[in-house]
Amino acid sequence: MGIEIERKFLVTDDSYKAMARRSDRIMQGYICRQGGNSTRVRMRGDKGYLTIKGPSLDGGLSRFEWEKEITVEEANELVKLSPYPTIDKRRYLVDYGSHTFEVDEFYGDNEGLIVAEVELGSPDEPFERPPFLGEEVTGDKRYYNSSLTRNPYKFWNGK
Repeated sequence: MGIEIERKFLVTDDSYKAMARRSDRIMQGYICRQGGNSTRVRMRGDKGYLTIKGPSLDGGLSRFEWEKEITVEEANELVKLSPYPTIDKRRYLVDYGSHTFEVDEFYGDNEGLIVAEVELGSPDEPFERPPFLGEEVTGDKRYYNSSLTRNPYKFWNGK
């Protein structure tokens, strides 16, 4: 268990694809969302994960996170409990400087949205910005995956 500290950015071009060391398709559903807490089930490759997150702190920069690996079969059963649409995306892992950036390219109702996240050891930890990073959207709840199930990107006006 611990505190996740991350910053989130819009992506300006597809240069991250050539820079990626790996990519995986991810499907995830939210079983519960209440009071800033969320319980998520994720399938990534041949693995499943159950994740519980607490409400955002520090203007969206950090939050409590607990995650446990489960089987894909368990994840497939648990995702059926989700009353919300699932998130479908491809995650690219890009090493840049001393950090790994996770770039998520969304599909389905969130097609066209591409965001990059970087996890940090502290809120003020410096990092090198890869060329594909655009506007910072850390703390903007519209970009939370759990929010994208309720208000998909395709419905945003003025994106």
